[in-house]
Amino acid sequence: MHAGDSSLVCSHRSGVLVARTGVPLADVYLEFLGGRCRPNTVRAAAYDLKVFFAAVAKPPDQVRPADVLAFITAQRTGRDGEHGALQPVKAQGEPGGVSAATVRRRLSIVSGFFAFLQARGDVAANPVPRGLPTRRERSRPGQGVPLVRAARRLPRILAPAEVDALMAALFTRRDRAMVAAMVLGGLRRCEVLGLRLGDLQVAERRVFVAEGKGGRQRLIPVSGRFFAAVAAYLDAERPPGAATDRVFVVLKGPRRGQPLSAKGVEVVLSAARRRAGLDHATCHELRHTCLTRLQVSGVASAASFGGSGERALPAVQRAALEQGRSRESLCTLRDLGCHHPLASIRTMMQPVRWQQVPA
Repeated sequence: MHAGDSSLVCSHRSGVLVARTGVPLADVYLEFLGGRCRPNTVRAAAYDLKVFFAAVAKPPDQVRPADVLAFITAQRTGRDGEHGALQPVKAQGEPGGVSAATVRRRLSIVSGFFAFLQARGDVAANPVPRGLPTRRERSRPGQGVPLVRAARRLPRILAPAEVDALMAALFTRRDRAMVAAMVLGGLRRCEVLGLRLGDLQVAERRVFVAEGKGGRQRLIPVSGRFFAAVAAYLDAERPPGAATDRVFVVLKGPRRGQPLSAKGVEVVLSAARRRAGLDHATCHELRHTCLTRLQVSGVASAASFGGSGERALPAVQRAALEQGRSRESLCTLRDLGCHHPLASIRTMMQPVRWQQVPA
């Protein structure tokens, strides 16, 4: 099969994700990747490799650095030639390619793929350049210009009034409990959906995340308001005969009592945003709201981010939080509804200046 004619096929066999791109060596790499990465990572890698080989239209052993550089240009400009596969990000009919962050991710996947082939002896060298050389290459080897420069954006968060409007627009106790897990505990969407009844440690006011991002496990202290919301949902709405021990399940329809899906959460949040008149309030923005609030409130960085699953607090976000002494509004942690167990009583009652970080 020609590389340009590859098609992406993902299926589950015996609980293991099997991805096929139509490029034999890429399929071998994906099989290797499946033994050390999460299914979502394998699925994303399969799609990125499909896009790359559809654009270059060459088998792996014939790919050269010039092809990689041409791929970068095609992805960023949207001029994809005759073999390209793009998802434009500019919606008003203007020519435009994918974002710089997407290009960087695809280059990382492609570079890892060719590094795998080089280790196997299938190719002599990795055709993905590590960077462009500069005039100081002799004195500082390996410190070239990056192939793609991605802007470091500040996290977009919700103001307290926006969080209140979103919570008021939710119809069910289940939905309010899920949003509370994100905005009060900083959980990701997949972590909320993966919660089981045994993961809720009510007495210690902690939640055990068994399958976080990258398969990492952690214990997260969460506000008592979250546990109150979950208790109300379990008492009044969760089907008593549900066959699963997942906390959040479908409440109506033929799938009643089955685990809620990511698509179901997006439908719920999309409808709530529309009713609340908000133009933004994604699951990840709710998580950023929690973590930023903890930082501004004075909770130690190591304590708050150590339990959040983040590897490190980006420097640009830290700089934004250091400037969080805005005069726009003045409130306490209790006003924000964020009685976090890591925050002391003195910290809770002290006024905290709040700044909505722009996108």
